Amino acid sequence: MLTVNGRSYRAPVTPTVVVCVDGCEPDYLAQAVFAGCMPWMKRVLAEGTAVVADCVVPTFTNPNNLSIVTGVPPSVHGICGNFLYDAASDSEVMMNDPKWLRAPTILSALSEAGSRCAVVTAKDKLRRLLGHGMKGICFSSEKADQATEQDNGIAGVPALVGRPVPDVYSAELSEFVFAAGEALMRTRRPDVMFLSTTDYIQHKHPPGDAVANAFYAMMDRHLAALDGMGCVIALTADHGMNAKVRMDAQPDVIYLQDLLDGWLAPGAARVILPITDPYVVHHGALGSFATVYLPPAADHEALRERLQALRGIEGVWPRADAAARFELPADRIGDLVVVSERSVVLGTAAARHDLSALEVPLRSHGGISEQRVPLVLNRPIAGLDRHRRWRNFDAFDLALNHAQ
Repeated sequence: MLTVNGRSYRAPVTPTVVVCVDGCEPDYLAQAVFAGCMPWMKRVLAEGTAVVADCVVPTFTNPNNLSIVTGVPPSVHGICGNFLYDAASDSEVMMNDPKWLRAPTILSALSEAGSRCAVVTAKDKLRRLLGHGMKGICFSSEKADQATEQDNGIAGVPALVGRPVPDVYSAELSEFVFAAGEALMRTRRPDVMFLSTTDYIQHKHPPGDAVANAFYAMMDRHLAALDGMGCVIALTADHGMNAKVRMDAQPDVIYLQDLLDGWLAPGAARVILPITDPYVVHHGALGSFATVYLPPAADHEALRERLQALRGIEGVWPRADAAARFELPADRIGDLVVVSERSVVLGTAAARHDLSALEVPLRSHGGISEQRVPLVLNRPIAGLDRHRRWRNFDAFDLALNHAQ
């Protein structure tokens, strides 16, 4: 048994694959299964193990992927967004450097103990975090052609997969992840493999949409192939996805920086949107979670109440309350945390968000309303308590300790 971040894990006796499907609201599976697009998943839901779990808030990619591979919430591992304000350097930075990680990953511990490990992620922004401290194979679809034995544990990835490197804004970026996972299991047979996709499709297509169903059908075929190789498979998601529009199909946005500039003075407050990353075409950096830094002299409680009273706001919490409620590192969030309702997103200033690239009505995530995600295993687990609160970061526990 290995102990990682206070939780114990058994070394795998069967090749084990943990999959994080970016943006997978449970209804995507339901609609695709109902339409006959996921025959493997239909069988697994009947014969394996399936629960609806909670991901961590903010319901963004980096905090949840790192929660899954560490088995603990952001209050322990430290990654509380894709983007943060670093008070020490007075700068706003991407949270993709391992220096922000405060806990070891399950993958690094397993590889140190002798397990052969592999990580394939869609976007390169996650690669260094997911592979930190891990001995083995770790590369992204986005930069698969740049992978080397020295840096990634493997070279010649496109030739191995039999596919060219896909465009970052495409369904093929995620398909490359699954195809690579299948190729690695066939040729390298890792003991443990983590696959993480991108939510490009989910940002553009709702559950049951023909394009969404085709995407899940593709996923189903690759998962069936891995199952056929004898793998234990645990599938979960980093967050759900919802439409964020008014009745006229235009984005329903509350621009917090503009409001606070008007209530205080321009620039007196600083609004941080942790959804921010280099890939903003499909969401315009608009999500349902924001953190706000206020000047010390401001009346924090009065501003909290004023924000809370706005139409479209789910809740506003002071730092300590937000850290406790959402299991966040208090030193990496602002004086206030703001979460919007299901159909509403938060922005900074209207002038800072370019929404011209949106081709369809806005769909995004970040809030409490995107917290429900699937947690599915292709093995039955006897005595599973289906009434407890399951988390997406229970995936490795179930896969390694209960499904072998």
